[in-house]
Amino acid sequence: MPTVKFLEFDGSEHKIEVSVGTSVMRAAVDNGVPGIDGDCDGQCACATCHVFVDSAWLPQTGERTPTEEELLGFASATEPNSRLACQIKMTNALDGLVVRMPAGQH
Repeated sequence: MPTVKFLEFDGSEHKIEVSVGTSVMRAAVDNGVPGIDGDCDGQCACATCHVFVDSAWLPQTGERTPTEEELLGFASATEPNSRLACQIKMTNALDGLVVRMPAGQH
């Protein structure tokens, strides 16, 4: 089963096994990772699952959708590697994915 490493702003790490096809947001919420709320339950209608994808993994996570791009406009402190975790679906190719949470999400 592939894994994701979530890095909190303070450096705390959470390594989670995630079933293929599950969103990174769902994995965080189901495992109590602080800083990922998923208020819209993964419907790409909020930005409470904003993460920064480690640059080594950015190409494998795919492009932002127009809706995701728009919602990231409401998130604080976005960066070029900002993504909504609900829009990243786990695959075996993403095994070892590293994401970090912004300072304002904890």
